[in-house]
Amino acid sequence: MSVETIIKDMAEKAKKASVRMASLTSDQKNKALVDLAERIETSAEKLQSENRKDLDRARDMGLTDAMIDRLTLSDKVIASMADGLRYVAKLEDPVGAITKTWSRPNGLQVSRMRIPLGVIAMIYESRPNVTIDAAGLCLKAGNAIILRGGSEALHSNQALAALITESLTACGLPEHAAQVVPVRDRDAVNILLKQEESIDLIIPRGGESLIRAVVENSRIPVLKHYKGVCHVYVDKDGDHAMAENICLNAKAQRPGVCNAMETLLVHRDEAAGFLPRMAAAFKSVGVTLKGCEQTRAILPDVEPATEEDWATEYLDLILSVKVVRDMDEALAHIAAYSSKHTESIVTNDYARARRFIREADSSAVMVNASTRFNDGGELGLGAEIGISTSKLHAFGPMGLEELTTTKFVVFGDGQVRG
Repeated sequence: MSVETIIKDMAEKAKKASVRMASLTSDQKNKALVDLAERIETSAEKLQSENRKDLDRARDMGLTDAMIDRLTLSDKVIASMADGLRYVAKLEDPVGAITKTWSRPNGLQVSRMRIPLGVIAMIYESRPNVTIDAAGLCLKAGNAIILRGGSEALHSNQALAALITESLTACGLPEHAAQVVPVRDRDAVNILLKQEESIDLIIPRGGESLIRAVVENSRIPVLKHYKGVCHVYVDKDGDHAMAENICLNAKAQRPGVCNAMETLLVHRDEAAGFLPRMAAAFKSVGVTLKGCEQTRAILPDVEPATEEDWATEYLDLILSVKVVRDMDEALAHIAAYSSKHTESIVTNDYARARRFIREADSSAVMVNASTRFNDGGELGLGAEIGISTSKLHAFGPMGLEELTTTKFVVFGDGQVRG
């Protein structure tokens, strides 16, 4: 079959499966997730054998050590996939939940009820564990899902797809509720993005270039975030020791992730006392600083920051630093350069904290906490399929509830409209 025929067939089967998925009970879905967790554990050796084929090819292609690390199905990753499925199985099912009910003067009882989105297509790079994480969340939320992983993980993803199908079939769920695109051909993605009659939502997960390519070519709504230009603002009279710990964690714990800090903003009244101490801490872990003129007056060895730096997601041990006049300037800088991902303020002033929460227009706003907490697991969602920086229909980490929408349900006793 041609790639186009394969993708269209998958989309049509997913659409049919989504109808059945929407009517399943929580117990039916949970049973399949637990079954899949057990199959992953008992098939660890086979999964790793297929994964080695991908790893050998990745090394031949010259992929970086970081990419190979993300591609590897280690014992720890396999255990994490199984544990994650069991955790999702224990989460409350959002499907069918009534979010609000009210009465009309004519006696009608109006409610909003959570329902699945339908068919989700996810396009992502490396990380074969995403195949299981995404499938588990989408199935629990009553959706069907088509997964298109990177070509570098084809063998791993196909092995995982076989286990998913086995679990779906064994537990009486539609076997096409979760499918993995079985070809490396790049045309598969563009064909997938044109199946608007069968697919309800596209979720790309990867680098900015991948996400922009998906947005530019899709006929289907795309839930996205391009990059994470995250800020920490150290306010006037902020606790310097606390600020140091927060900033060090936000930048250096995992610099290559989207919720890592990329720009540090410091109130001018705190700069002289805070920046030398903070710079020494950053230097100890290998962070290179780029600063504005006021920063460089305090830290002469710091590289000058350019206009481009303020909008850059480094994903590395590099940080831009700017001294600001007050919160007005801090919020203006964030409004100009933020990617709407995560912002944090370090302050002892409740009123200024409340203002920062109101005016910083990002998917998560932290007070006296690291930007690294913008994560589904850390925020208590159990797991996430990604983080959205667009506001339709979700903003922030997407867990089970964000993989549903609502419909109106109306009860009457014979009312007609006059």
